Amino acid sequence: MMMAEVDTLGLQVPEDVRLKLAELELELSEGDITQKGYEKKRQRLLQPYSRAQPAKEVPSPSEPSPQTSAQRRAQRRLTREDNRYHSEIRTEAVMQALAQHNKKIPVMPLPSKRTSVNYHGQQKPRDSRQDSSSDDDSVYDEDAASRNFHRGARARDSGASSSSSFSDVGASPRQHSDRGERPHSAAYVKYQIPGNTSRQALADVMQSSRLSQHISQPPDVTNNAKSSRHADRVGRGVPSVRVAGNVGMDGDTDSPRNQGKVAAKIQQLMNTLKRPKRKPLPEYFQDDDHALEAPPADPNAPKPEGSTLTPVAGDQLVVPSGLPRNLEAALHRYGSSTYKALAVTVLDQNGKPTVNLTYGKLLSKTLKVAYHLLNKVGTKGGESPIKPGDRVALVYPNNDPISFIIGFYGCVMAAVVPVPVEVPTSRRDAGGQGVGFMLGSLNVNHALTSEACLKGLAKTASGEIVQFKGWPRLAWLSTDSMSKMPKDWQPPPKASEDVPCYVEVKEIQSRSDTYTTGKDGSTVGVTVTRNGALGHCRTLTVACNYTEGEVMVCVLDFKRDVGLWHGILCSVFNGMHVIFIPYSLMKVDPASWMKMITKYKAAVGVVKSRDMHWGLLAQKDHKDVNFSSLRFLLVADGANPWSLTSCDAFLNAFQSKGLKPESICPCASSSEALTVSVRRPGRTSSSATGRGILSMQGLSHGVVRVDTENSLTSLTLQDCGQVMPGAVMVVVKVDGPTYLCKTDEVGELCVYSNYTGVKYWGLQGITSNTFQVQPLNGDGQLAGDRLYVRTGLLGFLGPGGLVFVCGSKEGLMQISNRRHNTDDIIATVLAVEPMKFIYRGRIAVFSIEVLKDERIVIIAEQRPDCPEEESFQWMSRVLQAVDSIHQVGVYCLALVPPNYLPKTPLGGIHLHETRKKFLDGSLHPANVLMCPHTCVTNLPKPREHRPDRDVTPSAVHVGNIVQGARMAWAQGRELSMADEEGDGSKKHQFLTEILKYRAQTTPDHNLFTLLNSKVQVQLSITCSQLHKRAERIGCLLMEKGRLNSGAHVALLYPPGIELIAAFYGCLYVGCVPVTIRPPHPQNVSTTLPTVKMIVEVSKSAAILTNANIVKLLRAKEAIAVVDPKAWPPVLDSDDLPKKKLTAVYKAPTPEMLCYLDFSVSTTGMLAGVKMSHAAATALCRCIKLQCEFYLSREACLCLDPYSGLGFALWSLASIYSGHHSILVPPSEVEANPAVWLTAVSQYKVRDTFCSYGVMDLCTRGLGTSTATLKAKGLNLSCVRICCVIAEERPRIQLTSSFTKLFGDLGLSYRAVSTSFGCRVNIGISFPGAACPDPTTVFVDLRALRNDRVTLVEKGSPHSLCLMESGKLLPGVKVAIANPETRGQCADSHLGEIWVSSPHNANGYFTIYGDESLHPDHFDARLATGDTQSSYARTGYLGFVRRTELTQSDGGRHDALFVVGSLDETVMLRGMRFHPIDIETSVLRSHRKICECAVFTWTNLLVVVVELDGNENEALDLVPLVTNAVVEEHYLIVGVVVVVDPGVIPINSRGEKQRMHLRDGFLADQLDPIYVAYNM
Repeated sequence: MMMAEVDTLGLQVPEDVRLKLAELELELSEGDITQKGYEKKRQRLLQPYSRAQPAKEVPSPSEPSPQTSAQRRAQRRLTREDNRYHSEIRTEAVMQALAQHNKKIPVMPLPSKRTSVNYHGQQKPRDSRQDSSSDDDSVYDEDAASRNFHRGARARDSGASSSSSFSDVGASPRQHSDRGERPHSAAYVKYQIPGNTSRQALADVMQSSRLSQHISQPPDVTNNAKSSRHADRVGRGVPSVRVAGNVGMDGDTDSPRNQGKVAAKIQQLMNTLKRPKRKPLPEYFQDDDHALEAPPADPNAPKPEGSTLTPVAGDQLVVPSGLPRNLEAALHRYGSSTYKALAVTVLDQNGKPTVNLTYGKLLSKTLKVAYHLLNKVGTKGGESPIKPGDRVALVYPNNDPISFIIGFYGCVMAAVVPVPVEVPTSRRDAGGQGVGFMLGSLNVNHALTSEACLKGLAKTASGEIVQFKGWPRLAWLSTDSMSKMPKDWQPPPKASEDVPCYVEVKEIQSRSDTYTTGKDGSTVGVTVTRNGALGHCRTLTVACNYTEGEVMVCVLDFKRDVGLWHGILCSVFNGMHVIFIPYSLMKVDPASWMKMITKYKAAVGVVKSRDMHWGLLAQKDHKDVNFSSLRFLLVADGANPWSLTSCDAFLNAFQSKGLKPESICPCASSSEALTVSVRRPGRTSSSATGRGILSMQGLSHGVVRVDTENSLTSLTLQDCGQVMPGAVMVVVKVDGPTYLCKTDEVGELCVYSNYTGVKYWGLQGITSNTFQVQPLNGDGQLAGDRLYVRTGLLGFLGPGGLVFVCGSKEGLMQISNRRHNTDDIIATVLAVEPMKFIYRGRIAVFSIEVLKDERIVIIAEQRPDCPEEESFQWMSRVLQAVDSIHQVGVYCLALVPPNYLPKTPLGGIHLHETRKKFLDGSLHPANVLMCPHTCVTNLPKPREHRPDRDVTPSAVHVGNIVQGARMAWAQGRELSMADEEGDGSKKHQFLTEILKYRAQTTPDHNLFTLLNSKVQVQLSITCSQLHKRAERIGCLLMEKGRLNSGAHVALLYPPGIELIAAFYGCLYVGCVPVTIRPPHPQNVSTTLPTVKMIVEVSKSAAILTNANIVKLLRAKEAIAVVDPKAWPPVLDSDDLPKKKLTAVYKAPTPEMLCYLDFSVSTTGMLAGVKMSHAAATALCRCIKLQCEFYLSREACLCLDPYSGLGFALWSLASIYSGHHSILVPPSEVEANPAVWLTAVSQYKVRDTFCSYGVMDLCTRGLGTSTATLKAKGLNLSCVRICCVIAEERPRIQLTSSFTKLFGDLGLSYRAVSTSFGCRVNIGISFPGAACPDPTTVFVDLRALRNDRVTLVEKGSPHSLCLMESGKLLPGVKVAIANPETRGQCADSHLGEIWVSSPHNANGYFTIYGDESLHPDHFDARLATGDTQSSYARTGYLGFVRRTELTQSDGGRHDALFVVGSLDETVMLRGMRFHPIDIETSVLRSHRKICECAVFTWTNLLVVVVELDGNENEALDLVPLVTNAVVEEHYLIVGVVVVVDPGVIPINSRGEKQRMHLRDGFLADQLDPIYVAYNM
């Protein structure tokens, strides 16, 4: 390396190249690159400059050398704890296991990610300095990251941004041609997924998708808009659609021609899951919680066989006679007798021992601090004094042990209790709030610090120190600027030695929810008394053979644990000289501690195995090292199983430098029990040390079993020394009561001694459980009178009192009755070639509870130069390695960009914050791999369909009668002629006759008023005007169109009065109108094909429209999509003839066709139904009777007027009833969300009707404007009925939010209700003026999956709230039938809703004229029950419940509850799931999910979520979505797709088009942000 430096210095190279060379050297020193690779990369960097500059030049003194640059870069490095987990044995075992797996495991599908989502870690760095050696503590620019992650302006289809009136709901017919053509929508764009260039592994499944296919462009079914949501027509892009055939949600009917890259990946995922690790499932289904209990214990698991362990005592504690009687006496002794002797030396940043403190200075400064605390604080007004026993915070930086030791002993002298804490660097330090809460509970009012630290603290504009979040208000005191004390002052005598000496702050960071002392992430204060501190110093002095004048080199944190006990307490107690190595220096010069041992001939070194590992890497400093003086090298983390490798390697390297094997002494410690054990220095007997090769499988069952050395699952342990002198140790069971373990059983180590901590300050409950443990014998009797202290360490006792530690309780995870230690998992992860992909010291392993069992989560920081595909391959290898070594699956493996994991004050990983961010969805990983199929083995048993046990419908019917069950049916009130007495229009059977009648009797009565977004009248029309305009339109059809009666005419109009006039103009001449949403002027290319398709399917002979749309059809953009010659004749209604119609056409019979109603179902099926004159008139009559409409009434409509009940209310009801309809197009609500409610208030409307899209727009757009609207006089108290027109389950959350929001404006909660209609009957239920209030019930969601209806109380687990779907219209009768057997159901069962009424549709209108579906859908008959009546099958599941409410006829009210569409239900695990229930759970899982949809493909559940946030948050959703679905529905998500807002297609009724979404996903047309394939 030195030669390389000389060569580099001889060339003039740019700064970025110098930095690269420096980083290359660091990689070589860390072992992340071979010498050959280093030389090759170095030569490549220097080659261009060596040619250009053959002559060597001396570099400028101002330019730093590569070594200096490397040091400067390295000064920003974080704590690397890789050596803790490094093991050559483990690496070899992992490599062997992976070699075996490579022959068995199928290739996993690579996740798909949009290029803009790639973090710095997946893209080639633009900055040449962004290399692997820029390391994990380089400051990450969060603002820049936020800017980079905001999705840019991509070329997407422009959608309806302002109006929803110019696009229609339709579908393209699937042509069953021999060529297997598959149409694709132009709304989706082909997108090349990055990082997925290697296709060899997918060759077999991709073959079929590579065939050349003729791709036609079908019409779009919905409008493709931008991310803003619109009323009624929420703009979405939609792929291919279908016309005929009932296709379910599982999608198994689709042919292989659907497959694209996504379909191939799903097939690959299925291949990977062919051999799941799921245990055999029993044959029947149980839907209670008992089915979710953890699997029973393995009967073949090893069990402890030894005898019950007896307490093991250490050597007798013989205190040398010359030791001081306490800490103050020690300070006085050495401060007076050897006042010139050095007490503390601190190395500066250059590694020079320039800062010293003698014992004389230590004593004088300590007394000054004590005097100031007791006499000077509180003398000024407003400041509380400090009394003995008060707690004071010590806030000192990690590079200033001299100020800390002065402040610490100053508090001890004054009998004040010091509480050492870390310096709060910012208001949002991870864990800082917990420390602040602890200080508050300790009643800390003052903080001691140094002058330099005080100046560096964050301050307000006025110069005061900021109030740190969660911290109490503190008075800050500098120990460097205290006044002199009187010469004769002495500290007051101590009242008792059994009072607190100091409080050590500890944060609980449990890896699981099972094993934790307190709440995870909480901070506790371990109290150590004066007697305890003295006893600890005496015990360590005896155990470590400390003597006066010895030199100690300490690398550890001096504020806590081993660093505090040895470097601060024992050193002063024995008059030793301590050389502190600041950690910032260790990161620059890792061999500095070895140099100090050599220079000062130190006898004691206090280090961690991390420091030994770094020392090994600093090979250029090895030649000057001499360890002959070192008698005691204390390894503070020797309790970690993976410190063995560092100890052995360090001994092998430096034994020739004088290092003695017996001087390496591991120890075990805990905050509660202090020093647990330590290996005695200088002992060379065979019983002084020990190690063993143990079976990890046995350890996972809590049993000690010896394993062979070449086993893949062995763990080599070294002892942590013997039980401390004067102490007694026992091992108790980890779970349950504190029974003593057996000799070959792993348990928690507990210590009895005179020096342990005594309590958690202020926490008596967990104090008794930790500090007052009484072990029990096997018979439950106490094993003695001693009170032991839990150490939190897991292990066992070997022969001769040797202590073996194999893990910690905080790092313990229990998965399926087996215990796994997080350190073991990390070691296995690091054995899988970590240097290429992750930072080895930046790995977090913890468990989360999912479905009543713990699941392992691994989070690691990814290197910035790691390619996406290689990273994923490494992740899959990690899963295989963990499975092979530990026989446990990893639930989630995530990689985050560098410096993303929360840090502790010392730079380590803050585990609680990491876990919290993961569960909150704010971790922002760069890669995620979920494996729920492998890990979740305790799912409920699936329900199996047994054809041999099928029960006939008659048998079920008899059973219901025997049990007294009520049969599920309901009926609206009877229709009678007396209902409409006094209305002259009742004698007419046709709507045309009624309009003509009203034009004659009430010519000036205002029928319709159209409002704009400013609540201004845009157009108004009377009965006479409408009649005359309809006549003129009829003349146009006959003269220009030359149409005969019975011809079909397509009506292309925006929502308004023109549409109504055109409709009656068609009827006046006997034509059949077909209302179609016009194409959107800003999105013609995708919406015009829908119009063309419906025109063709309906066999329209002409198109009737206005001048604007005629112009639009002839525009260049439209001509490019549809040839103008392909249209039927287009008639312009703005150019009407002046001739009058000679006579209004009257159909021969009322059963003749009146109009065609086309709509797209929720499964993407285009269905046109035939409505006869009789059905249309009957529907209007039912609406009139239900709502009590007559001439003087007014109704406000804000809904889609092209199909279903919305069309009937918009165009038919006013003609029949004569009431005044105020029309508000939904597009106007997009421009002004308040227009609809303002119109209702101004016209004092009693009945208003809207869609869910309009209601959602008002709720979102007016949520903060209710006070303003109220001030403007908006009053909704006049509303009697506010009905949502829908063909789905009532959205109770939306209606409740709407009611609560506008309740302040007078809206009654009783007014808001819903209706229900479908294709076979567009108006089944409807709210009425004299109907009971809407009914809500809570049903058991688990029972609903099995087609059972079980009512539960509100708030019950697994409860689902359902609202009644309006009241049945007069003359309507419904029955609930089993959709398979057609037998009538009881009211406790879920079944298909069948309807019988005068206004049922007459049948489907199809392009093929196929009438085969008519008898099954429109003339069905029950197999049991009312077998004589003819019903129409709605295709919706629901149930009927008799309520306690009374109807207008005096009978009890039967409520109809719609649950969901039968075609949309998902059959998984033998149960029926409704997508909306799964989607509700997904929406609740993360606040940034604005919409979602689910479907299945090849039995895999696919969840598509829309992300309303930055793209870097996309991967946060994957684990949360998976968890939510597993927890609430017992289903495992196969694929999670994250897309932009507005991608999920929605039809005109606001219903999701899940089948279109599925087609677009499989055809790679969604442009997803991220696609995760769960393993």
